[in-house]
Amino acid sequence: MKTIAQLTFIPLSSHNPTEEVQELLEHLAQYDVHIEVGYLSTTVIGDTEQIFELIRETYDMLSLEKGKFRFH
Repeated sequence: MKTIAQLTFIPLSSHNPTEEVQELLEHLAQYDVHIEVGYLSTTVIGDTEQIFELIRETYDMLSLEKGKFRFH
């Protein structure tokens, strides 16, 4: 089964938010999913288990490495 998820990452206390978004896109590229980068969000399409793993691991990584952020 394929799942589609739309992700938005907003670094709240960053001096260089564009760089942080680029780092996140590089992180997402490690997964075996189709990625569509939009102006305000990124869509990931793939196997349901892979998408949920991507979301969990991405949230965990952001929580450990980044300052304040919003991740939808």
